[in-house]
Amino acid sequence: MKINLNNSWQTILSDEIQKPYFHDLMNFMDKEYAEHTCFPPKELIFAAFEYCSFKDLKVVIIGQDPYHGDGEANGLCFSVNNGVRIPPSLRNIFREVNDDLGKVFFPTSGNLERWAKQGVLLLNASLTVRKDNPNSHKHLKWNLFTDAVIQKISDEKENVVFLLWGNFAHKKGLKIDRTKHLVLEAGHPSPMSANQGKWFGNKHFSKTNKYLKSKGISEIDW
Repeated sequence: MKINLNNSWQTILSDEIQKPYFHDLMNFMDKEYAEHTCFPPKELIFAAFEYCSFKDLKVVIIGQDPYHGDGEANGLCFSVNNGVRIPPSLRNIFREVNDDLGKVFFPTSGNLERWAKQGVLLLNASLTVRKDNPNSHKHLKWNLFTDAVIQKISDEKENVVFLLWGNFAHKKGLKIDRTKHLVLEAGHPSPMSANQGKWFGNKHFSKTNKYLKSKGISEIDW
């Protein structure tokens, strides 16, 4: 399988992608995509790293696994392709952006490429999934890889904002060095969590920009 990482990530992750588990994972994914319908499309598995270079990274958002319906997943967590109905969790994310920042414009597309291009790494813990079978690749070694990515960012960058939404993301971020980075936690934006009062009002988007500005880093246009 071709690994589409831009040069800055190739350098940072060169040791990781040479490890036996990663070679085994790539071989398995070739077989999995040949025998089953999987998402995102093969060429978009590493899209999060293509849109957001290590050098330009400002914010990390951690999701669980890609959307599992036809034509939805585009390799960025919480994001869907243009023309796809905005999923409920993403609709709640947009609603919080509006409430937090006092906006009145609600996006008509759930494609978050515009965030990624500004330095937001939209990272799923598992980068692939079988069609109509959520968490179907959870048992694979994707978690080892994405844990290593988070560790590299924590160790080798400073002043990154990590947005951890829901218990899964909270656990994924346990090893982040909070003396060097800002970690913001809230409930998951899914309707079940949001309706229990665990999502709305977290103000993560204004807090992120306030922190970035305080460090002399350009803010994100959410």
